[in-house]
Order: sequence, then structure tokens, then C-alpha cells
Amino acid sequence: MSAPASSTPTLPASVHTLVVGAGFAGLAAAAAVLREDPRADLLIIERADEVGGTWRDNTYPGCACDVPTSLYSFSFAPSAKWSHTFARQPEIHRYLTSVADQTGLRHHLVTGCELLGAAWDDDEQRWRVRTSLGMVTATVLVAATGALSTPKLPDVPGLDRFGGTVFHSATWNHDHDLTDERVAVVGTGASAVQFVPEIADRTAHLTVFQRTPAWVLPRLDRTLGRLERALYRRIPLSQRLVRGMVYIYREGYLALLAHLTWLLPLLEIIAKTQLRRQVPDPALRRALTPDFRIGCKRILLTNDWLPTLARDDVEVVTTALTEVTETGVRDGTGRLHDVDTIIFATGFTPTEPPVAHQLTGVTGTTLAAHWAGSPSAHLGITVPGFPNLFLMYGPNTNLGHSSIVYMLESQAAYLAAALRVMRAEGLASIDVRPDAERTYNEWINDALTNTVWNSGGCSSWYLDSRGRNSVMWPTFTFRFRARTRSFDVINYDTLRTRQQIRGVEQRCESQLADADREILAGQIRLAGEDESVTPSTLRTVRRDQRYMTRGRIHAEVADLLDRTVAMNGE
Repeated sequence: MSAPASSTPTLPASVHTLVVGAGFAGLAAAAAVLREDPRADLLIIERADEVGGTWRDNTYPGCACDVPTSLYSFSFAPSAKWSHTFARQPEIHRYLTSVADQTGLRHHLVTGCELLGAAWDDDEQRWRVRTSLGMVTATVLVAATGALSTPKLPDVPGLDRFGGTVFHSATWNHDHDLTDERVAVVGTGASAVQFVPEIADRTAHLTVFQRTPAWVLPRLDRTLGRLERALYRRIPLSQRLVRGMVYIYREGYLALLAHLTWLLPLLEIIAKTQLRRQVPDPALRRALTPDFRIGCKRILLTNDWLPTLARDDVEVVTTALTEVTETGVRDGTGRLHDVDTIIFATGFTPTEPPVAHQLTGVTGTTLAAHWAGSPSAHLGITVPGFPNLFLMYGPNTNLGHSSIVYMLESQAAYLAAALRVMRAEGLASIDVRPDAERTYNEWINDALTNTVWNSGGCSSWYLDSRGRNSVMWPTFTFRFRARTRSFDVINYDTLRTRQQIRGVEQRCESQLADADREILAGQIRLAGEDESVTPSTLRTVRRDQRYMTRGRIHAEVADLLDRTVAMNGE
């Protein structure tokens, strides 16, 4: 059964694969599903009225990508229309809408449909999904809501009584005119360095609250000329070669951040040289010089940020914003700054994704409760106790050197491989084994130990509430692709489809002697399960020629079922 098109405001009662979100992650996942099976029973739901994710929502002045567009795009959907090395937000959004059109994904898309909650039904081996448009059940659920989808607003005393305008950079208020206004900007991260230079010429005065200075390097941007774009269009191989060269260059950059950290001072020399050239005031230069190793926090690529901070009508405040009054904001020294507008550039919540509170697994526990403030997953994709759930842009898949799109395509390939195995082997559900997930994340933690993200001497959003780095991938991206190229079913508990199980149950039932029934009933009681003696009461999973009941192996039951299955040639 095909999913409805985006113009149809209704949902099917059930689908095989449900993708939540239609940004880069959701489109990558859905496209992989369709490449694996062009007739796939696929549904994509998107809470907004169009695809695009963070590139649809973030429309602040100057919004652009800080990864070269030759790499920040799908390998299966190259474009020869980019105007710059680093594409601007409108271009990226247009690109994603064209991908949805050209790959046929719109036929499976329902917009204006928000996920409200999803719970695993262990009896039916399906996800029961609540949305703003109604209920739908799905065999496979793909959470592709992204790490940059929910703006983070600080809890500042008095904010509700401020008489001016307040908004977050991720939800820019285009109806509000900043001309000749006194504006406070809270935050100096990747968004602020782009929009502050854009608005500085319009405002009467800018007050920039900086908690921690960031390392800044030049953005080597340029316009892509007509001849270059024509070459890409007529000889696609040329564009693939450029993509490959950029990829290799970026992987070399990773070597500095993760393996050759003793060379990072060379990058700091470049950053300090730029700072010295663009900021004449020694006191301001000191305030803008980080005291941690470059790369510990995200390196900012910009040519305009530092000169803007050096302007006479811009003030950098290096103490925290402690209070908001009716007419302004108060800094850590107690000084009041009169302002008309407050713009928060305080980022997002990647270590506390809201979708984790909406997903309930086998035991009735939400994913957020399961993680308890420190997200982890096998390959950043699957979580024990949450069968048939696939995370896109999950824990420890973020990058500090290259394009997240490469990682998303790798995760999507893993999803497609899993669906292929499920279909070929007739599996109703797959659930990653806790020991496999634990072993993988022990490796992640060890691999991150000596990287700049863990040892660079800063406190960053890469670290979760437990102080663990649950965000960054620790090594080369080609190693992640190698691990996700095929589905490692050996690391999963699997359950056959109901139709196949029913046939085995019937044959097992006919072979069970009365004595065996008593043994089986006793073991079921010990396991806390239903006392019915038919194998249909068991959620049995064959693993290493043994059977498990709710994850606990019982010797007599295992022997009994192994003998029965052996007799039936299963």
C-alpha cells in the first residue's frame, strides 16, 4: 500500500516503514529505503509544511553552511547550481526540495503531521505511532528529527517582563525591523558569527554577550562561475572528482583533531594572526582569545565576525547575562544595558533530543529515561529494548571536520541493509543486544579519550550531563562507512514473522508430551509469563541455537524447544 502524497491530509492505518522528519536525515533514510525497494510501503511525516529541516527553519541573515557544498550534498543527487563554495541557506533549502521532487519522495510524504508519541507493541511486533493527524502503526520506525531541531533558550530571570522583542536566531522574526535599535545578542557560536555582521550596519548599537571566546579561522569562500557550473553539469565526473578531493582534504583535517593533536598549535597561529589583523585593540584581542586548544569547541569559519566586534558601535560583554529587566539586560558585574531587542544565539539540545521523550520501548520506558542524560546507541543507530527503531544523526555521529551528510548516507545504507535482511529471513523484529551496544560504546569512549574534543580543556555542547562525549564520532568517516556497509545481524536478537512462528507453534504443539508440558508450564511460571503451555506464549528468539524467554535463557525450555524444533527440521 502506497503512502499518501503530501497534498493528502490523511494517514494510512499502517505502513511498513515510517520515517519521522524530512530534513537531510529523513530524506537520506527514505531515499535509501526506496533504492532498496522501489515499491516499499513507506511513509514520511513532517511537522512543517515543507521539507528541509534545519535549512528550512533557520533563515537568519547570513545563514550559510560551514562545510563546502561539494561535500555537503547527497552523493546520489549532485547539483551543478551552487553559487558559492559554501552555500547559503536559501540554496540548500531549494536543493532539498528538488531532491524530494526528483527522487519521488513526495509521493510518500505527509506534511503538517507532527509526531506526538510512539510505543512498541510487543504482542503485535509493531510501533503504535500517535501523530497530530491520527494513529498509524509501523513495523519499522526511523527517527530522523535531527540534532538541530529544537532551539535552546536559557532560563534567565525576568525574561517574561521584558518590554521589547525577544526571539531565537533559529526562529528569526523577519517582521521585526532592527533598524536603529539597540540589540543584545546572547551567544557567540556558529549562528551569531553569521548574523551579527549582517545586522550591525542597521542597528544603533550591538551588545554581544560572550560566555567563552571561540577560535576563528578564515572562510575560504568564492563564487562558482558559469563555466565551472557548466563543466559540472556536462561532465558529472568532474564534480565527483572535486567532491573526492574535498573529502580527502577534510579527512586529513581530522588527523589533527583526533590523532595528531600536538600539531594543533600550528592552526592556532593562523587563528591568532587573523585575530591580530582584524582586531587592533589589545584588550579586546585578549577577550577574544580562547584559553583552550583549537578544535575543542567547533571552529568558526568567518571573515567578518572579528572586524564587526571591533566596531565602535559594538560592545563585547564577557560576563554572563544574569537578569532581564523591563528595559534591558544586566550583566555579571551588575551593569544594566538598555536594549530594545534580545536575540538568543544559544544553540540547540543535541544531547537531550526531544524525540527521546516520545519513544517508548519494550519495557514501557522512554528512550530519554533509558539514556538517563547520556545518549548511546549501537553505531549511533539502534538501542537495546527499542526493536525496529533506527536513529538518524544519533549519538556519536557528529563531526568536527567534515560533512554530516556523509554520515547520514552511511546510516541510511545500514537501514536499507537491515530491511533487506529482515525481508530475506522473514524477521518480524530486530533488537540490538545490550552487550553489542555496550562493547561498541566502550570503544567509542576509548577512541575519544585523546581527541581534542575530550582533552582540549574546554566545556562544550559535545559533553552530556554526565560529562561524557555522546556527540562526536572519534575517527575517520570512512571507518564509520565500513562498519555500516552491511547489517551485522549477529549483534541482534531477532524474532520471526507471526506467520512463520505460527507454523512452528502448530508443529511444536503436536509434538509436546504431557510431561514436557508440565516442564514448560513450570518454566513459564518461573519466568513470570503466562502459564499457557503452548509455545505461542513465548517471545522466543533463537540465538546460538538456544532460545530465550524475555531475554532470560531457561535450560529446560531451551532443551525442550530445541528438541521440538529439531524434530520439525527448523
